[in-house]
Amino acid sequence: MYQKDLHKVWLATGTKRVYLEPSMANRHGLIAGATGTGKTVTLKVLAESFSDMGVPVFVADIKGDLTGMCEPGKETKHILRSITNMGIEDFEYKSYPVQFWDVYGKKGLPVRTTVSEMGPELLARLLGLNDTQSGVLRIVFRVADDKQLLLVDLKDLRAMLQYVGENAKDFKLEYGNVSSQSIGAIQRALLALEDEGGEQFFGEPSLDLSDWKKFSMEDGRGIINILECSELFQRPLLYGTFLLWMLSEIYDMLPEAGDLPKPKFAFFFDEAHLLFDDAPKALVDKVEQVVRLIRSKGVSVWFITQNPTDIPDSVLGQIGNRVQHALRAYTPADQKALNAAAKSFRINPAFKTADAIQELGTGEALISVLDENGVPSVVERANILPPRSSMEAVDDAILQEVVNASIYKSKYYVEQDNESAFEQLAKVAEQEEKAEAEAKEKEEKAEKSKAKSSTKKSTGRKKQSILEKTVNSAANTIGRELGKKVVRGIFGSFLK
Repeated sequence: MYQKDLHKVWLATGTKRVYLEPSMANRHGLIAGATGTGKTVTLKVLAESFSDMGVPVFVADIKGDLTGMCEPGKETKHILRSITNMGIEDFEYKSYPVQFWDVYGKKGLPVRTTVSEMGPELLARLLGLNDTQSGVLRIVFRVADDKQLLLVDLKDLRAMLQYVGENAKDFKLEYGNVSSQSIGAIQRALLALEDEGGEQFFGEPSLDLSDWKKFSMEDGRGIINILECSELFQRPLLYGTFLLWMLSEIYDMLPEAGDLPKPKFAFFFDEAHLLFDDAPKALVDKVEQVVRLIRSKGVSVWFITQNPTDIPDSVLGQIGNRVQHALRAYTPADQKALNAAAKSFRINPAFKTADAIQELGTGEALISVLDENGVPSVVERANILPPRSSMEAVDDAILQEVVNASIYKSKYYVEQDNESAFEQLAKVAEQEEKAEAEAKEKEEKAEKSKAKSSTKKSTGRKKQSILEKTVNSAANTIGRELGKKVVRGIFGSFLK
């Protein structure tokens, strides 16, 4: 609950009140705990508080229970008891300004990006490619960049793979070896991605993340962007890669901001371990780099997961604010993870941290936040405040009303199929076929006066000249729209 008079977020109450300093929120945060211990409530209270202080928010809604933020909460015995026990005065149930988004376009505005914007590094991870295949994919992207052929959707990438594969000998000296086996493996991986719904994710209009940095026209509260993930979560690799893409895009988009009194943007990544599962070390290193540097751009990143050990140590070391809900230690591995979580807090002499983590009730947590000087506070055992918006998921009719009322519906709802690599390379093939037909006709005429061997030699030169001329023409056409060079950001994603 954002306290305007204190310029702080009242997060919980134990023996004393626990406040989060907005100026320290961009040191990022962790919300951890077993299923059913209250992580969602903590997420909602923080998201509402950021919105109240005028900070736009993104949250991934895996269980569908965050949709209720568009409606005011309802009084229950549990909430009434919390309000009384915590001494909360003037508690007001209220709705929040929200936008609903959905990669599949079913329960929110469609979220799309282009293949070029995703970049070869993240796409290789999404396709599960090995090092050799990833190298070939980077070559395909480089050729597309140099020819200025924009890769929008998966059919563009398929066409580009075919083009590079068929002309591998021509590209070998400049770009490196491209084997037909690697091209075939990437094509098969694309088929698997299509089966998981990836074809809906790649296309235009692509999401402009600046549309998420908006505020309510009525009261200046930050818009809460809710991504419906119940279906996307069933495809964990696509879900994790999407979150990585989003993090890299927001990093590349925002300018340096330095120390601010509050964040410019707050991200909440639920089931955050999926960002790192099966990720190569090079990718984890880049995530750590982004998390470390993005705070200087005024972005607060919150990871929500069951156990802190789900997050790599290099990333965990960048997190300054921690909310630990209950953990259960039924196995030696669980006990080891619990002890690791306990050791991450500053000791409170009032209780033993490892024991307290196992004793916490639902909605109760161990909390340590950074003070105004950036020093971690002694861990406190406290109850999280109740959220003001509804804890229940709204029905589909209400959700659709919010979607229909969005100012971005006309921008994102209808998919576009603009001219890109597929169409340009189709023109190349068409011109090539025409050139071959013309050459054949000339050859037949020339046979009457010239030897067969010299005719073939002449035809071969003509065919190569037309192919190059057509590709260069296609490149020049798109080049006028894209500029002279495609620039990629820290994850290899395309910078608009």
